Amino acid sequence: MRYIDLYQSGELLQRLKEAYHRLRACDLCPHSCGVNRLKNETGICGAGLLPKVASANIHKGEEPPISGTRGSGTIFLSGCSLSCRFCQNFPISQLRNGEEIATRGLADRMLQLQRRRAHNINLVTPTHFLPQILAALWLAIPDGFSIPIVWNSSGYEKVDALQLLDGVVDIYLPDMKYSEEEPAVIFSSAPGYTRFNRSAVTEMLRQVGHLQLDENGIAVRGMIVRHLVLPGGDAGTRDTLHWIAENLGRTTHIALMNQYFPAYLAGETAQLARRITEAEYDETVNVLDEFGLENGWVQEQ
Repeated sequence: MRYIDLYQSGELLQRLKEAYHRLRACDLCPHSCGVNRLKNETGICGAGLLPKVASANIHKGEEPPISGTRGSGTIFLSGCSLSCRFCQNFPISQLRNGEEIATRGLADRMLQLQRRRAHNINLVTPTHFLPQILAALWLAIPDGFSIPIVWNSSGYEKVDALQLLDGVVDIYLPDMKYSEEEPAVIFSSAPGYTRFNRSAVTEMLRQVGHLQLDENGIAVRGMIVRHLVLPGGDAGTRDTLHWIAENLGRTTHIALMNQYFPAYLAGETAQLARRITEAEYDETVNVLDEFGLENGWVQEQ
């Protein structure tokens, strides 16, 4: 069942009502700040009642099945439940640059990107605006919205919130950032990251399964896990890849990223104040082979 079926059955409306109810004492992410966002109170993510959008455009720099030939209709949402000291999108995530718009405006942006022939709508850092996204979808469907939805997130998610997206999201694109608690707290202010993250990606896989492509190699359903290699091994790459192989399966598609550089506040943090070396990245590529993880993408050094 996809979101059009959920709309026609009335289930989508029920879910967005439930999601908005959770804004009264917001618990959409693991921080569970408890602020009343219906009254425009803000918690750690900085989000109030209205969705805040930094940009909405065609993007061709995602993984090949996401960008395809015509690009991904990428909507960057402002704010974030993480506070990563090395965030490369910090003007959007941490400084919260963007424009507050009505849910009708968000629906219109989704429809505009569909008219521009985007392969999908790629919602970047969407977790804290889950209710508003459901409302925008509910408004967009009667106007003909029908392309796949990509949930492009930090992976710091709660399973009960993700369950509101079952049948709504076609493609999950989560990060798996850390395998240990200490770096998750020090670098991203994300207590319990590994526990929440592993439960979240397990739920995502339950909902959409492994990556499925159409006859042109474009993603239509499934999950791609992203992992950014950090200097000094602080991301716990080996442990994360082993966990994926044993718990998600060796057919899981993984984007192993080497693009780390000391952005934002990383230069003030000793462990993060340099790029990764070629040897560090090559070692992680070898770990993919060791655990039989053959699906996905590695990057040029």
